[in-house]
Amino acid sequence: MSNEKRNIATKLETESKYLTNILDKQDVKEFKKLIPELQDTWMKKQMFRTETEMRFSVLSDNKYPTKAAKYWQSVREQNTHFENLVHLSFDSRKNDVEIKKLKRDIKKEKDTLEQELKQVELEEKIYAKAQMELVAKHRMREVATWSKLKKEFDDGNFDKEDVNNHQAHSYMLRLQHQKNTITPGTSQPEVFNVMGQLDTLERVIRDKELQAPKNRKKLK
Repeated sequence: MSNEKRNIATKLETESKYLTNILDKQDVKEFKKLIPELQDTWMKKQMFRTETEMRFSVLSDNKYPTKAAKYWQSVREQNTHFENLVHLSFDSRKNDVEIKKLKRDIKKEKDTLEQELKQVELEEKIYAKAQMELVAKHRMREVATWSKLKKEFDDGNFDKEDVNNHQAHSYMLRLQHQKNTITPGTSQPEVFNVMGQLDTLERVIRDKELQAPKNRKKLK
């Protein structure tokens, strides 16, 4: 998708003449001077997570302590953006149809005020189209980056077909990390939650309800 397709400079230029309804003349003049900068800001604003945020925030070691855990969370994140991208495609197609209908209705409309109102709605739809295209670009960036991360975490030592097969090991490490962060100031509900899950996971492993995590230390 080209930068031209998402270019809103002409839309800002067109809209600036209507800003006199809500801004004084000096502010409108200042706005016009800022149009190139605002176009640049609109294009490069952050939308969704950067790769840096994916690595240290989303896939933090304390929450996803194994490569398997990071891989499967990457699957979830990628799927979320993939599904949103598909739904956005539907919304964009509907918006395109609405643009065509408004253009048709404007030509047929006899009432000048109704025609003016439909023109405003048309310009709003055109702006929405540019916004959808920008969102789609960033959703695709997330889809592609999560694909990159999945390949990176795939070391061939875990099951990539059944998410359940890594969870006993990954959750054990995660809960042990959480247990180690408990202090006298930790709230009772938080302690209850962490210890309850850890004790239960250890019990179901001892009772062979679940397969013991690979390479786990002896439970104490």
